[in-house]
Amino acid sequence: MNSKKKNYIFNDATEAVKQLKHLYDHSIKNLQEAFEVAVKGSPPKYKIQEYYPQIKIKIDSFVAIDSRLAFGHVNGPGIYVTTITRPKLFEQYLIQQLSLLIKNHNVPIQIEYSNTPIPIHFALKEKLTTNINTSSLNFTLRDYFDVPNLSNTNDDIVNGTLKKSNEKPLAPFTAQRIDYSLARIEHYTATEPKHFQNHILFTNYQFYVEEFIKYANLAIEDNSNDYFELVGPGNKIIDIKSNAKELNKKLPQMPTYHLKGPDGSGITLVNIGIGPSNAKTATDHVSVLRPHAWIMLGHCAGLRASQRLGDYVLAHAYVREDHVLDEDIPVWVPIPALAEVQIAMETAVKDITKLAGFELKNIMRTGTVATIDNRNWELRDQSGPVQRLSQSRAIALDMESATIAANGFRFRVPYGTLLCISDRPLHGELKLPGMATEFYNTQVKRHLSIGIKAMESLKLMPLEQLHSRKLRSFEETAFL
Repeated sequence: MNSKKKNYIFNDATEAVKQLKHLYDHSIKNLQEAFEVAVKGSPPKYKIQEYYPQIKIKIDSFVAIDSRLAFGHVNGPGIYVTTITRPKLFEQYLIQQLSLLIKNHNVPIQIEYSNTPIPIHFALKEKLTTNINTSSLNFTLRDYFDVPNLSNTNDDIVNGTLKKSNEKPLAPFTAQRIDYSLARIEHYTATEPKHFQNHILFTNYQFYVEEFIKYANLAIEDNSNDYFELVGPGNKIIDIKSNAKELNKKLPQMPTYHLKGPDGSGITLVNIGIGPSNAKTATDHVSVLRPHAWIMLGHCAGLRASQRLGDYVLAHAYVREDHVLDEDIPVWVPIPALAEVQIAMETAVKDITKLAGFELKNIMRTGTVATIDNRNWELRDQSGPVQRLSQSRAIALDMESATIAANGFRFRVPYGTLLCISDRPLHGELKLPGMATEFYNTQVKRHLSIGIKAMESLKLMPLEQLHSRKLRSFEETAFL
């Protein structure tokens, strides 16, 4: 039990977040100093414990809140709590969410230390972390410092499986779950979480990265969208003079590039690679940053004879044979299309291609996309996956889109999918090297331009309009 419990009451969100930063920084400083002393050969005389700060509000009334709002309020009376980490990183988000609670419920915000210890691994600076050699320590680390507790690092809140208690969750993630994901983000993308923007494009090919870098440099020079910097792996600023060989040197598992705008209003591109496992891993962790939207831009197999290479598929439903999320969100849960995102993507296709009406239908179909975990599905007996695909009325198949959409639904992040047909295996057009190269040279730039234009449209949309009530369950957290 934390013996330092003392609460501070605020009616101003900015002041409340300032106190959160003060409490958190105090805990981190104490842990870092104690650890530095310990690794020099002086183990502590007793266990060193510091705690995450927490936010608590008490609601006494069933007063009705604007029913159009998907966030910024709770459904009924109770005590609502969430632990907080890295308040400086999440400062604008926290101020926004707390301001809405104060406005909608007319209640004060209580800030205090929680009873959840901060694991030493999440408190250390990079230089300290890289210098840890636990085998050389003359004491057992976990005897004197708290370490990550995976039994408490889960998705029970977002999955709707949290056990009932006197205190209800105020936010979708706990501090320790967020810290875990922030560490994973830096590991997989080789960029610090602070560089991530609120609008995220996922892709499954490096070709998109190369085009994104070209676009970003032109956009920064043009200065019409307030973009001011492009940051890539290693947290390096990339400009038009950057050496191509240097950019491709020692790339992380998921190379990520951030076209930065004011207050996170830019666009981040993540090359997640191929497969539903990668798609789940990326979205599991990026979700803690609470982006405003993410869209999958990738290649797919066209399943209809009427389709051609280079045509677009705008997903409005998903067949989920990826299996990686079956335990978190059952396959019987429908993943709805979100009107705001669908309109933004269709409008972007019209604007970039200069086509409309029946002519637009000639290059783009809206329909069901299937996601499968078997890359060589076409080699299976035709009575298996092919029959199921036909019964589902699927028009395209890939290995990532349904996973990204389902995790968007699960984590309450607006999502969408716009794919480009790169092969038609059921009709004799396989993805062979020469054909693929020509396809990539001609189609990637336009496809990426459509995705960026759709994101720039979503950026202009008020958050209360973009964040759909379709993504909210019966009992929701107040925070986005």
